[in-house]
Amino acid sequence: MLLAHLSDLHVRGDEPIPWGRLLGKRATGYVNLRYRRGSTHKKWAVQALARELQRLQVDHVAITGDLSNLALEDEFAAVAALLRDDLGLPPARVSIVPGNHDLYTRGSMIKRRFAHYFGPYLASDLPGVAIDHPAGPFPFVRLFEGVALLGLASATPSPPLCAYGLLGAAQRAALQRVLLDRQVRERFVVGLLHHPPFNPPSPLKTLRNGLHDARELRACFQQPALLLHGHLHHRVVQGDPASILSCGATSASLLDERPDHRAGFNLYEIDRSGLRSSRALVLTPDGAFREQPLPSSLTPAA
Repeated sequence: MLLAHLSDLHVRGDEPIPWGRLLGKRATGYVNLRYRRGSTHKKWAVQALARELQRLQVDHVAITGDLSNLALEDEFAAVAALLRDDLGLPPARVSIVPGNHDLYTRGSMIKRRFAHYFGPYLASDLPGVAIDHPAGPFPFVRLFEGVALLGLASATPSPPLCAYGLLGAAQRAALQRVLLDRQVRERFVVGLLHHPPFNPPSPLKTLRNGLHDARELRACFQQPALLLHGHLHHRVVQGDPASILSCGATSASLLDERPDHRAGFNLYEIDRSGLRSSRALVLTPDGAFREQPLPSSLTPAA
């Protein structure tokens, strides 16, 4: 199958944000959005990527979180419209997992806002194993010819200036049950989550922005797997194809001069034997797309 992977859309809503919604963590997030993120993350870039994916006729699209900035209804509605009008694919051909910006506050988590807007994209072929996560039923499983796609929720509300992730014991236990299922074991596993499964070497960076149970997550896999993530706004490949290989996508809306950070998406050709090929399509300043190989780095120890 030809799988497209994009992440970190950070789509802004169309309506002004009421001042009453800018309390707590959203206050610092809004300042970042207004004076920094808003000048480099552009909705038109996401729309261009969506139209290119439709033109390529990929088999499936994986979106690994941070669809929004502040987890507001207007932002999620704008993303839903973009998926419908620009990407134009049915939910059966798109899988979405949440990022930390999609569960930005406890209020957005309690109101289950992400699941409300994107429930059809979380459908599972093995619904009985999922836990009742605030973002929806996770892990979800989608079974294809030779490939099992697993959606995981690493997003959790965190204090200001932090963006760490946590799967939690219940979700990891559910993942282990999924991985033991016969229909999954006879396929190559591709996992989707927002936070990288390999943490940075710095304990402080891991504490603030890493996946707090990354080691425990990796220990769940007893067979080779490909794990796709976002969060870093950076294309990167880590791990070992013989065990766990992780691939990160940049932000789909980021207009950055560095090729490994600029908006685009990754393409993977996958079959029952594993990852056959991978490449990135990068949005150029003139609105075209340039193909380039995915970069790699040494696997961190954490």
